Amino acid sequence: MGQPTVVALHVAKATRLPMRSVEGVVAEAGKGIVGDRYHGTRHRHVTVQSAAALAEAAAAYGRDVPWELTRRNVTVEGIDAIPTKPGTRLRVGQALLEVVRVAAPCKLLDDTIGRGAQEALRRRGGTVFRVLESGTITVGDEVEVVEEP
Repeated sequence: MGQPTVVALHVAKATRLPMRSVEGVVAEAGKGIVGDRYHGTRHRHVTVQSAAALAEAAAAYGRDVPWELTRRNVTVEGIDAIPTKPGTRLRVGQALLEVVRVAAPCKLLDDTIGRGAQEALRRRGGTVFRVLESGTITVGDEVEVVEEP
C-alpha cells in the first residue's frame, strides 16, 4: 500500500444541510474547517474517514455507502483504519490534527442513506479531530501519522 492520501473533501454550512464536495479547505487551529458547520466548536473540528472502512461498511450494508452521505469532512485512501486513540496526531496536507474521539455514526445516516446504514457504519465511522496547526488540505494531499501517545 502506498502513501495514504486525501481522496475527497466535504463540508456543510449547517447541521442538516447536505454535504458538498470541494477540492480544498482551510483548517484553522483551534476552530476547524472554515465554512463548515463545526467551525468554531470546542473540539469537533474535522472528521476523517477511511475509504477502506467505507467499503467494508458497504459490504455489511449490502449496497453502496456514498462518501458525502456519511457526513465526514475528509476521506482517506491507502489506510485501513483512521487512528482513534486520543492524542494521536495526523498531518493532513499542511494541517496538524489530533484525535479527540471516535466519530460515532448518528441516526441521520438511516434517514439519508437508508435503514441499517448507521449500524453498518458502527466502528467504521471515522474519527473526530481538533486542529492544532492551521493549513490547507486539498484532494491528493498526503496523510501521515506523526505522533502516537
